[in-house]
Amino acid sequence: MAWLTTLLIVVQVVSAISVIVLVLLQHGKGADMGAAFGGGASGSLFGATGSANFLSRATGAVATVFFLATLGLAYTGTETRRPALDGGGVMGTVPATTPVPAQAPRDIPTPSSPAPAPSPAAATPIAPAGTSAPVATPDALPKSTDIPK
Repeated sequence: MAWLTTLLIVVQVVSAISVIVLVLLQHGKGADMGAAFGGGASGSLFGATGSANFLSRATGAVATVFFLATLGLAYTGTETRRPALDGGGVMGTVPATTPVPAQAPRDIPTPSSPAPAPSPAAATPIAPAGTSAPVATPDALPKSTDIPK
């Protein structure tokens, strides 16, 4: 199937380049419009220009080949894989894993029994983490009159 995809890509690129060249070789309707205003042209402004010439027919044929190659690439690119007979589907291809029990991080203590309520008389300030100095109590903090101005 890989050789078919390669062949379709080559056909699509060649036909795309051919369409570009054929379109650029043709002259547009705007070239005849100036002749319609007093140039002695017998055709109408945007009317039919007669039978199609070789370039316009070749452009249509190459454009058809381009679209067929595009459809072929879309078909070969979306080839479906047959699911296994044991349940199938997308989740049938995922390997089964055993669930890991959720564990608390090691740095967060988990109480095994309720902690005793602290008594109000035993409230002591606790030093911030990483310091060994005790926290100053409100009586030991400097007052605004102690700070020099």
